[in-house]
Amino acid sequence: MKEKLLTFESGKAKEFFLNKLSFMTNSKELHKNIQNNVDDINIIDVREYDDYIDGHIPFAIHIPLNSLEEHLVMLHKDRINVVYSYCPYCKMALHAAYQIAQKGFPVMVLAGGYKIWCKMGYDTIKTSEQNN
Repeated sequence: MKEKLLTFESGKAKEFFLNKLSFMTNSKELHKNIQNNVDDINIIDVREYDDYIDGHIPFAIHIPLNSLEEHLVMLHKDRINVVYSYCPYCKMALHAAYQIAQKGFPVMVLAGGYKIWCKMGYDTIKTSEQNN
């Protein structure tokens, strides 16, 4: 007898995806918020330092995932904390968002991460160039 690999539970799936969409934003929405409401958001890059200085989203602060706990003072409870990592396949932003939500901060994840932001052609900041 073959084992069933997947269970089809449309009710649970519907609830899961609705909840997931509620806590995600995309590059177009984030870009619009940076232009119109930058004081209402806190953008957090959880990638490694070398990747951050090579290029990051404007106004993003760098808090590597492995040191998030000690940098919670950089987050805001009166703003949406938008977390991003490398690409659509990277789970670092999801892990960070989970930790941030556990501490009572409002949080969203940037769908697609930095890779999609760049693919959309939005501005990036190269910290390494600013320091030369």
